[in-house]
Amino acid sequence: MKERVRRTISFWRAQGTGAVLQLVFRKLGAVATGRPLFNPLDVVIPLGMEQPNWEPGPKSVDRPVTVLQIADAAFPALRALKTFPVPSAGRRRVTIVTDSVSKGSLFGGVGTALLLAGQLANRLEASLRIVTRLQKAPPENVAQVFSVYGLTLKHEMQFLFAAVDDRIQEVDMYRDELFLTTSWWTTAATLPSVPAANIVYLLQEDERMFYPYGDERLKCEQIMGNRDIRFLINTQLLFDHLVASGLENIAERALWFEPAFPATVFHPREQAPGQKKRFFFYARPENHRNLFQLGISVVDRVIQSGVLNPRDWDLYFVGAHIPQMVFGEDWAPIRCENLSWSEYAELVGSIDLALSLMCTPHPSYPPLDLAASGAVVVTTRFANKVDLSGYSENILCADMTVHALAEALARAVSLVESPQRRVQFERNGMGQSWEKSFAHVLDALAGG
Repeated sequence: MKERVRRTISFWRAQGTGAVLQLVFRKLGAVATGRPLFNPLDVVIPLGMEQPNWEPGPKSVDRPVTVLQIADAAFPALRALKTFPVPSAGRRRVTIVTDSVSKGSLFGGVGTALLLAGQLANRLEASLRIVTRLQKAPPENVAQVFSVYGLTLKHEMQFLFAAVDDRIQEVDMYRDELFLTTSWWTTAATLPSVPAANIVYLLQEDERMFYPYGDERLKCEQIMGNRDIRFLINTQLLFDHLVASGLENIAERALWFEPAFPATVFHPREQAPGQKKRFFFYARPENHRNLFQLGISVVDRVIQSGVLNPRDWDLYFVGAHIPQMVFGEDWAPIRCENLSWSEYAELVGSIDLALSLMCTPHPSYPPLDLAASGAVVVTTRFANKVDLSGYSENILCADMTVHALAEALARAVSLVESPQRRVQFERNGMGQSWEKSFAHVLDALAGG
């Protein structure tokens, strides 16, 4: 047992709390289908490589299992919310269903979902409820997001933990309650027990691209193709891609909006005299779409070629589960993980140059956050994402090769040191007001 505890602690330190939770769910699924809870200790399995159906030697099941049990074990995140009706007591409610609002989950899409839900609750004179499925919600995290963006709720905020492995917890529901889902899996879990007309799916990426071709991708595509629920799409770029990919329901039942970057949050920070220039790399090795391996190869190339010189630059690697590494002779990046929202905003406002890769159609938030804060950013082209100068001329797009991205970084270094950087920053095309960004969406939802 001590050895199992040691391995669990090592796994947690290496992979983080989210990975531990996913492993727990897989183990519970193994029990549900009659497989052993633990792998034999004399069989060495690399940390993080455990598979839900892995067994040493010939497969043996003590008792037969049903198709439903197999599906339940394979897709625990799709377990339906258990709802029951209650009187509304004269006030409506907006419920957002998401995985987590932990400190490391708040950037980008989750923050956008919270701001949208909060503004929608205010527009409808409704209370706001946050339902999480993987971790209990720390209320102070949500309060910080609202505080940073100056959003004050008119009515109360509630929190409910409806864990995917919880067979007892039920979710009370008003007849006219509006449910804002934040992924295909939270949408799939909400659909069995909430009327489709009450569901709005906030779609902020082509989520089909999270998976290889197989069962998960198929289930995702079926939810994204649903004709009974409404969709809100983050950016026209993503909306156009989804429609062009054949999702006719998106053209018929979706609205799109552009994100906002208030100058009170995103702006250049004062630099100390003699301070080195700062380079930012968005480092998320466990999120394949962020192309970590390609990115560090590009960073190594520009260091070896002298484009980035350690005498002039500090390296900041920002993300999660970043390994210790060195470049050149002994140049180690400063690793930044688990930043609060305000800490993240302060950091991006101090950055001069950034490399942020995304192998999907959405521009992703870091390039926009950084450009809105005065940095020059290099990112990747993908599908119809070929030019982001409409957001900012300080965002340079390049093909997904080491050579092309290194060349773009060389051009970006010249731009960092040019007066044109400031000129282009001042004519950024990004909105600064979430109220304006959401206005037409809130009008449509309130009217509907």
